[in-house]
Amino acid sequence: MGDVVKLKRPKPGVKHQGKSLCQHGHHQWAAAVQTPFDVKQGRLVTRYICRRCGATKFSAH
Repeated sequence: MGDVVKLKRPKPGVKHQGKSLCQHGHHQWAAAVQTPFDVKQGRLVTRYICRRCGATKFSAH
């Protein structure tokens, strides 16, 4: 027997769930577990990842 294939397309609300806020710049930033050390500037650089869409940003302290 073969695998069962879904024939219905996902609804647009399910497909794009949680992305409308990120499209308008309202990300939900969370600090990444790994924090690299920037040697050139000599200060700590924190990497943030959006929980909804996965975008990244860096912030030097």
